[in-house]
Amino acid sequence: MYYGFDIGGTKIEFGAFDHELKRMATERVPTPGDDYQALLVTLSDLVKKYDFEFGVEGSIGIGIPGMESVDDGALLTSNVPAAKGQFLRKDLEALVQRPVKIANDANCFALSEAWDQEHQGEESVLGLILGTGFGGGIVINGHVVSGRSHVAGEIGHTRMPLDGWLHLQNSSLDKEAPLFGCGCDKQGCIDNYLSGRGFEQLYEHYYGERVKAVELIQRQAEGEAKAVEHVERFMELLAICLGNIFTAFDPNVVVLGGGLSNYDLIYQEMPKRIPKYLLPIGKVPKILKAKYGDSGGVRGAAFLNIS
Repeated sequence: MYYGFDIGGTKIEFGAFDHELKRMATERVPTPGDDYQALLVTLSDLVKKYDFEFGVEGSIGIGIPGMESVDDGALLTSNVPAAKGQFLRKDLEALVQRPVKIANDANCFALSEAWDQEHQGEESVLGLILGTGFGGGIVINGHVVSGRSHVAGEIGHTRMPLDGWLHLQNSSLDKEAPLFGCGCDKQGCIDNYLSGRGFEQLYEHYYGERVKAVELIQRQAEGEAKAVEHVERFMELLAICLGNIFTAFDPNVVVLGGGLSNYDLIYQEMPKRIPKYLLPIGKVPKILKAKYGDSGGVRGAAFLNIS
């Protein structure tokens, strides 16, 4: 039995999966805010509960918005204060007396999609999240690529490519291209341009009005001039950035998650726009909407023990 935990800022989702990857149990509980011991007890109690229910000791995987330090295993996370700087994997292993695997939640999202039956024969799956932020995970032959420092897939913290910057600079006669700051203390990270938040920030920069992404999409569908111009600008910028990413990774399949991934126009426009930003022999991969939505994190966490 494979156990997965998706730990977020407000809730923890638990899932148990059998060896055919069928989900056998689901439970959601609040995330202890600043109480690390309560967090450990919450996790260990769920493990013990389902060990008893299934009559086995399940393997354990955890997805969390952050990553372990490669030096000492301390967790780097801002969304789960109780776990920040703690040795969650080692401490939980001591409580449940078995190995525990931990990965970034974006990696878990990518792994969940890669282990979908439709994609299991694909050599490489790139999962990209266009949500509050922009990030991703890389899966090669069913294995998460986490990198030497556990930051592989943090594509949102690469910088705006030159052709993207020139596109923004030349798309308006009276506005300079915006140089957005980032939570990583750098400037120009594409996280702040391609995310749902970036979609809104770009509109505000060029038109002086803060509008929610859902409303902008509706305005564009109705033919409102500023929204149409904005979406055109954004789609070309997305194509430029994805072209760079695809040149670096050359994935077989790209799966999009997060709120902005529900914008169907993306799947119509990207195959048409991206080719001119690839090498002449480069091919646009299949670009698909994620199947598992909010369940992707817990599925991928559970599958850390079979990848």
